[in-house]
Amino acid sequence: MIKSMTGFGRCEVADGSRRIVVEIKSVNHRYLDVAIKIPKKLTLFENTIRSLLKEYAQRGKVDVFITYEDCVENQVQLRYNEALAGEYVKYMQQMAERFGLTLDLTASSLARYPEVLTMEAQELDEKEWWQLLEQAIRGAAEKFVEARTREGGQLCEDLLGKLDVMTGYVDQIEARSPEIVAEYRRKLTAKIQELLADAQAEESRVLTEVTLFAERICTDEETVRLKTHISSMRETLKKGENIGRKLDFIAQEMNREANTILSKANDMEVAEIAVNLKTDVEKIREQIQNIE
Repeated sequence: MIKSMTGFGRCEVADGSRRIVVEIKSVNHRYLDVAIKIPKKLTLFENTIRSLLKEYAQRGKVDVFITYEDCVENQVQLRYNEALAGEYVKYMQQMAERFGLTLDLTASSLARYPEVLTMEAQELDEKEWWQLLEQAIRGAAEKFVEARTREGGQLCEDLLGKLDVMTGYVDQIEARSPEIVAEYRRKLTAKIQELLADAQAEESRVLTEVTLFAERICTDEETVRLKTHISSMRETLKKGENIGRKLDFIAQEMNREANTILSKANDMEVAEIAVNLKTDVEKIREQIQNIE
């Protein structure tokens, strides 16, 4: 299935004590460029997340936003540094003895000394966090791919429609080319007869001029190649996965042939058709830029 490089997906997962929200959005880009905005606490998973996202996208500028919220209040714990408390007591006793002071030390006052009691966040259980985080990322990524696929299908239908129109333009050019030569021959014969008055125009001379004119405006090679490119693009669109770069190359070739036909046009009708042809090629090139 064809995928657009534009998409969005969101997933929220909670386990009673934590809630994680993951949002993924993307726009077109030549390569895969992933930017992850993640809380500092979860940065250790960043490389794993990048590897995981490669399962869901091959091209595009992908932005990933991850937020989390602790749903309970016991996410921190109190730590008692007994060794440090003992050091405080030992040195205060020495000070009291040395200077003849009263040691009015209580447990509550000792607890207020630096680093005796500290509040620390509970240690991160990597396995538990990753299970929850992976679930949220995959959920968002699946919705993200669904959005890209849905838009890719719409792009495919529109592109196939434009290719049908282009085929019609090429058929018109091929049908018009012999008429242009025939009209030129009639005009040339009439002009020569006018210049020579009643004298008969020399057939061989007329034939030579008509042949040179036909060669100069001939677009047979261009129309044949253009039809081949149109057919190739149709087949590529039907194949689906990861075709953006190939479609872009085909579109460049189509544009080259359309430009050549326009430059050779010596007829208003063909020139108008060639302009329409080139316009549709440009539209196709723009749309292809958004295909993965």
